[in-house]
Amino acid sequence: MPELPDIVVYIDALNKRILGQTLERVRLASPFLLRTVDPPLRAAEGKPVRALRRVGKRIAIGVEGDLWLVLHLMIAGRLHWRERGVKVARPRGLAAFDFPNGSLLFTEAGSKKRASLHVVAGDAGLQALDPGGLEVLDAGVEQFTAVLTAANHTLKRALTDPRMFSGIGNAYSDEILFEARLSPVALTQKLKPDEIARLFEATRATLIHWVEELRGESGDRFPEQVTAFRPNMAVHGRYKEPCVRCGAPIQRIRYADNETNYCANCQTAGRLLADRALSRLMREDWPKTLDELEALTAK
Repeated sequence: MPELPDIVVYIDALNKRILGQTLERVRLASPFLLRTVDPPLRAAEGKPVRALRRVGKRIAIGVEGDLWLVLHLMIAGRLHWRERGVKVARPRGLAAFDFPNGSLLFTEAGSKKRASLHVVAGDAGLQALDPGGLEVLDAGVEQFTAVLTAANHTLKRALTDPRMFSGIGNAYSDEILFEARLSPVALTQKLKPDEIARLFEATRATLIHWVEELRGESGDRFPEQVTAFRPNMAVHGRYKEPCVRCGAPIQRIRYADNETNYCANCQTAGRLLADRALSRLMREDWPKTLDELEALTAK
C-alpha cells in the first residue's frame, strides 16, 4: 500500500500537472470505485483544481466550490499520467480524470477491488475520511509519546494504526523499527523514555529520508514505480538477505496478507519471533535464537 512518502511524491507530481487545470470529465470504468452519491461526481466536472492534500494515505483533489475528490489506493491501486483521453482498459483500469493537458489514470492490480473514490464537500467532508492519526513530521516528542502510550499495543500495530499515526504502513514501519533498533512486538507502555525518544527520531528520519529518496528517483517524471519493496530498504522485503548493519539474515513474521521483517541480531537481542503458522506446526522444535536456526538449517 502506498504510504506517506509515496503519497507525498504523488501529490508533488500532481501539483505540477493539474493544479490550476480544469477537470473536464471523470470516466468511471468500475462503478464500485465511487463510494458516495452526494455531492454527485458530475458536480466536480468543469471546475479548476484549487488544491491537493494528503489525508492519511489518501490523495485529496480539491476543485472550485470546495468539492474534494478523495482517492484511496489501498494495496494495489496506482496512478499514472497519460495522454488526454487515454482508454480505461478493464480489468485494471478503474477511472480516468481528464484535463486539458493530459489524463490521470487510476488502476488497480489483482482481483480484490479495494481502491475507492469519494466526493465530499468542505473540510468537514475531508475530516470524516481522516482516521485522525498524528502527523509525526508536524509533532513533538511529547505528542508522539502521548499517542504511543495511550494503549498497550505492539509497536508494529501502533505504528500502522491510522487512528494513532498518519500515513505509516507495513513497509515503512519495518524500516522505522530497524532504524530505532526496537522489536516489532515490544509493548508500547513498557518502553523506556529513551526508547520512545529513539523511536520518535527514527520515525521522522525514516519518513523524511524516503520522501527525499523517492523525489530524487522521480525527478520531473510522474512516479510510475510505486512499490512497497525497494532494493535499498534495510529490512522490508529482504527475508533471508544479510542485514545491512550486522550481516545476520533478515527474519520475518507472516500474518494474513502481510509480513513483518526484522533483524533478530539488531532488534530482538538474537531472539527469533514466532511466526504463527510455522511455530504452530513445529511447536517445541521452533528455534528461539539465531544460533538454533542456523543449527536447524545446517542439518
